[in-house]
Amino acid sequence: MIEAPFCLLTLLLLPLSPGAPITPAEPISQAYSLALYMQKNTSALLQTYLQHQGSPFSDPGFSAPELQLSSLPPAAVSFKTWHALDDGERLSHAQGAFLALTQHLQLVGDDQRDLNPGSPILLAQLGAARLRAQGLLGNMAAIMTALGLPIPPEEDTLGVVPFQASAFERKCRGYVVTREYGHWTDRAVRDLALLKAKYPG
Repeated sequence: MIEAPFCLLTLLLLPLSPGAPITPAEPISQAYSLALYMQKNTSALLQTYLQHQGSPFSDPGFSAPELQLSSLPPAAVSFKTWHALDDGERLSHAQGAFLALTQHLQLVGDDQRDLNPGSPILLAQLGAARLRAQGLLGNMAAIMTALGLPIPPEEDTLGVVPFQASAFERKCRGYVVTREYGHWTDRAVRDLALLKAKYPG
């Protein structure tokens, strides 16, 4: 069932009333609720993805932290560095990451429609993850507007995609994207919890 994520996304993207004062608390609360919801589904997405790729991806305990994509910023950062970020830096990093993730999830979805056309559950989960990332982007933009911060312009983070990539390369790419989607969601929850405490409703 995927109706619930779409309903939640619709609810969280409802525009504020015209003329209503924009305060940070409301969009922060909306973003935090969506990020928590996303966090509940990230492990299932990654496991479903791995199960459909065959060995070695589907082997028990598979993990390849050394695999990275130059077009997708890693979520990992030291606690000291993360804690020292100001509001603008924190939100800008998250905004850039989820913009990149929406584009990469679209690419992974296209790859999987080719590699696993008979896997509607995987394709639906990838599509739902992309929509949630887009929803969180909208919430982040609303927070930045409320705080008087500039919203970074949208960029093409993918650049030139090597369409001749092998099936194995595309599977590796999808693994990194679904893994980093989970890591960035975890980081967003921590970011937003900090902002929620700083700007209580």
